[in-house]
Order: sequence, then C-alpha cells, then structure tokens
Amino acid sequence: VQLVESGGGSVQSGGSLKLSCRPSGYTYIRGKNCMGWFRQAPGKEREGVAAIERDGKPVYADFVKGRFTISRDSADNTLYLQMSNLNPEGTAMYYCAASKDYGVGFCLPRSREGISYEYNHWGRGTQVTVSS
Repeated sequence: VQLVESGGGSVQSGGSLKLSCRPSGYTYIRGKNCMGWFRQAPGKEREGVAAIERDGKPVYADFVKGRFTISRDSADNTLYLQMSNLNPEGTAMYYCAASKDYGVGFCLPRSREGISYEYNHWGRGTQVTVSS
C-alpha cells in the first residue's frame, strides 16, 4: 500500500489549499474501512483532522469548524481535503491515512493509541505553512 499526498504549500492567514492523496494498493470500501487526514505540528502529537467513516459519511475535528471539506473521488479513489480560511495554527505536516479492514472504532480517534490502532497505512505527508 502506498499513499502519496500532494497540494501542501505556504499561504497567508485566510487562504485556502486543497490536499490530495492518491492511494495504490488500497481501496476505500463502504462498510470495510476508513480514510482520513491527520496533521502533526512541531512538538505536538499527531491529531485527526477529517475522515470518511465506514458508512461513507465525513467526520471532522472540532477545530475545523466548517472550514474544511473531505471528499473522495470514487473513480480513482483519490482522497481530498479542501481547506479554507486557514490560520497559523494550521501549520503542520498533513498526512493521509488508510485504516485496517473491518475495524470497529471511530474513524477519527482522539488519542494517539486510537489512531495507531485504527490506521496502519500512512503517507509521507505534505507540509502546510500558514503565515499571519
């Protein structure tokens, strides 16, 4: 399984970016697995940003507050994260992740242990830098 992210960059506060994740060797299947976006800022733990649940519905971290949209192209399985109204707190490495099959947990775990339990495939990340 390979997950390749792209779309990161540097923007000013209030700007927008669209991240992409192209998987190979992995397919999201409703009822079977999850795919999501996570981020890690320097000196902080990795945290969930958004995910597509096993029922196909999107789920977002509270801090997203309607600014981000996660989506998936069913034709080629590419996962996207449209980010708008970015602020400096959004500066981080953003990672695409794909879960193990037939897990039963929440697809956007809050804990490091939960994230590690659910997701066993990770991309290398794409850097997002937001300046004030």
